[in-house]
Amino acid sequence: MGIDPLPADPDAKLGVSRLALDGTAPLNGLRHPPEVGTSGWYIWGGEWSDADDFFQPLHHAHVLKLIPEVASYLDLPPGWRFLIAPGHEEVWEDASLLDF
Repeated sequence: MGIDPLPADPDAKLGVSRLALDGTAPLNGLRHPPEVGTSGWYIWGGEWSDADDFFQPLHHAHVLKLIPEVASYLDLPPGWRFLIAPGHEEVWEDASLLDF
């Protein structure tokens, strides 16, 4: 793809929904620019929600154990998204994520 990877610090936190942890498909991810202690990643299963408690903070190391199918996407740099489901994969750039 010609994308320069930007691996996250395993101690950095990301936002993950309970539905993603429960295996609800599809799995979606987007990455904003990292901030202190965070990687910029948000991962959710199923449909997006604006609920205040939709995302829970977890360390990358834990997410890799709990949702291993996202591991190959978490080196994508800020400004990228993914959507995966059984038999389906999409990865695309979304520059609007850089304006977060």
